[in-house]
Amino acid sequence: MSIRKGQKGLKNTPYIYDEVKKKHTLAFTPTAWELLQVKAKEQGVSVSEMIEQWIRKTAG
Repeated sequence: MSIRKGQKGLKNTPYIYDEVKKKHTLAFTPTAWELLQVKAKEQGVSVSEMIEQWIRKTAG
């Protein structure tokens, strides 16, 4: 399920959360990256958004 379906994001404008996302770097094995991409596609979100949702859910 896409949260922003049909809507274009605006640079430096928060959309889903109360703050603008900032770039960070993570490293994954090719297998893990493929699994993340498949899972994110099933959920209709980006890998970045899927990780964001997961960490907000598990961190409280």
